[in-house]
Amino acid sequence: MPKINYKLLPVKAHYFFFMASLGPILHQLNVFGKQLGVSEVVIGGINAILPILFLLAKPVFGFVADYFRSQRKLVFMLLVCSMNVSLVSLYFVPQPKVPFLAEYRLNAINTSLIHECTNLSVHNETKCGDTQIVLCDWTCDDSFNGTGLPAVLYTDSTTSSHASLHLCLTVNNATFYPFLMDPRTSCDFRCAMDKNSSNDCLYGTAAFWIFVVLMSLGTIGFNVSNSVSDAICFDVLGSGCEMKYGRQRVWGTIGFGVTALISGYAVDWWSGDSGLKDYTPAFILVLTFAVIDLYFCTKLELPVIPRSESIFKDLKGLLRLKHILVFLMFATLAGIVDSFIIYFLFWYLEDLAMMGGGMNNMKLLEGLTIAAETLVGEVIFFSISGKILKLIGYGHSLTLCFLAYALRLSLISLIPSPWWVLPIELFMQGPTYAMCYTTIVAYASAVSPPGASATMQGIVAGMDDGFGYAVGSMIGGLLYRWVGGTKAFKWFGTTAAVCGLAHYIMYQMFLKKTMVPAGTSQQYKSPNDAVQVTDVAAADDEK
Repeated sequence: MPKINYKLLPVKAHYFFFMASLGPILHQLNVFGKQLGVSEVVIGGINAILPILFLLAKPVFGFVADYFRSQRKLVFMLLVCSMNVSLVSLYFVPQPKVPFLAEYRLNAINTSLIHECTNLSVHNETKCGDTQIVLCDWTCDDSFNGTGLPAVLYTDSTTSSHASLHLCLTVNNATFYPFLMDPRTSCDFRCAMDKNSSNDCLYGTAAFWIFVVLMSLGTIGFNVSNSVSDAICFDVLGSGCEMKYGRQRVWGTIGFGVTALISGYAVDWWSGDSGLKDYTPAFILVLTFAVIDLYFCTKLELPVIPRSESIFKDLKGLLRLKHILVFLMFATLAGIVDSFIIYFLFWYLEDLAMMGGGMNNMKLLEGLTIAAETLVGEVIFFSISGKILKLIGYGHSLTLCFLAYALRLSLISLIPSPWWVLPIELFMQGPTYAMCYTTIVAYASAVSPPGASATMQGIVAGMDDGFGYAVGSMIGGLLYRWVGGTKAFKWFGTTAAVCGLAHYIMYQMFLKKTMVPAGTSQQYKSPNDAVQVTDVAAADDEK
């Protein structure tokens, strides 16, 4: 029977409940904004700005956690608390009456109920979120059919039912549409958003800006506290034990996957047949697990580690090394590739579902997708990541991660319906995200000077899911709008393949002799010794 290490139990419990509080909402933020009417380009822009803030915030908070060591736990708990308050507050964002979807289907509509939009103020800002300008294809009693019918979808002001959608025509001469001549005609309409008449008034409403502010505070809080969590974990494990990180982090993966699955089913059930998804069950789960996590944070016993007398001086010496700079560059590229999946996978799945008319179980599918990613792929690879790193080293591991990302993105671009994503995510999340994340944070810990672990983790995370995510989100949003989801996934898959090949060549030519072997760490006896070590390593790099 394996011996229980009670010193690590609070770390495991924190990872489980911390990630469990994020599972119901973190991956839903973009499609939550999509439901409000935010376009893919605007979402991409928001997610491009946020990682720049991560890039600034993580090293700052990492430095604070390293410098004010006696208050480190309090600083960390305040971060976690502020993150969860921001995410739960999204519950109060005003929701539109008309869902902003890629496609709408209205079946068996009697033409006597269709009229011109003479009494509807389409462009009135007070109606923003209550109307949607669309272009419709129509089929009536197998006798008439056509395309490009300009219309407006709206809700009856006398009812609050989200499912009560009505259609009116914006044209003055209805004689062009013969199905209107007979009030007994029954028609099916398939309508899509008119991108030439975008819902610009949304971006001046309180709902939009409340969403942006709370999303920003929540995601910044998550990224910073996640980085500090990793630093705390590595400090508890101790120098030279980086290979044990995956066995702690895997509990966060389990918590995330379980609550994402439960939340997905609950949101679909709670929403019923409504065109809008009601996220109330998700927010209840977030609040519940956040409270439990804060309790376990109080149980964390952080080790006393000698403070580096000059954190920035030690780090400056590290950043002079060629292999460290190349490592940071490819960590950024990994962030660019990974960001497109994180930000736009669910967006793409919902677009596919709308084309096939399968939105009723969409949140269940998204929950199953996260469960497949986490409870299978991540659990396995976080558990065995240490053995893989010892076997092939940091360099080859990063190369294989890029090639796995190339395969994953390419396969997603080929799926004919959203349910096909499940086997892809089941098998590919482990060798991509879990392995890549472990490789990056473990190497960052191995080369960080004693007392500067949180600062080093902040720098690396700032480049990976900071600057890298910013570039990937902006490019991803623009590509998605210009070429569509399918081609965008193919382009990112090609980019990942090129990155994998480039890293392999650079590793073989320049980095093989200078990278720290997996399972070891840089040893710094004192601040003066740290400077001498980095000077010697820099001289070796220049040879």
